[in-house]
Amino acid sequence: MPKLKTNRGAAKRFKRTASGGFKCSHSHRRHILTKKSTKRKRQLRNPAALHASDVRSAARLLPYS
Repeated sequence: MPKLKTNRGAAKRFKRTASGGFKCSHSHRRHILTKKSTKRKRQLRNPAALHASDVRSAARLLPYS
């Protein structure tokens, strides 16, 4: 059986956690930051967990993670 290719776009966005889930960064943190509150920007800093229904799709895109 041939080696599977990793989806490079997904590899840049998701990292596998020790418990088998995926972590990703929040959206809305790139630009137009002046109107967003400090609290909102601070909370967007921390990594988010990928929703449970999307974990199977991400695992398929990242076969060796």
